[in-house]
Amino acid sequence: MTVARVLVVGLDPAKLEGWDPEPVQAAMARGQARFDDLGLGADWCLVAPDENPEGTIVESLTREKYACVVIGGGIRKHEPLLELFEQVVNLVRQHAPDAAIAFNSSPEDCADAALRWLR
Repeated sequence: MTVARVLVVGLDPAKLEGWDPEPVQAAMARGQARFDDLGLGADWCLVAPDENPEGTIVESLTREKYACVVIGGGIRKHEPLLELFEQVVNLVRQHAPDAAIAFNSSPEDCADAALRWLR
């Protein structure tokens, strides 16, 4: 049986100025554990807005065939990153056109966001 693969695209908390990355990294670990518990394959594509995020995202999108791409709230909710959010959506449409697009509310519920589209 083929395991559905999910790509989570989000901001790299270790590369954001003024942020303590540890709580976000811990939440991401809990989110990965949820994928594992559900038997879903998950890859994380973490980007920094000032370090060619588009190239990193395209590389991740084309590495595997993904059933779903979850776009994290750090990219979606922070108004100065609106252009990056648009780019992410369009890169998914271009490079993974068969993948569903889902949105999480935290790193911990990425698997649940994906499940809404994988059922």
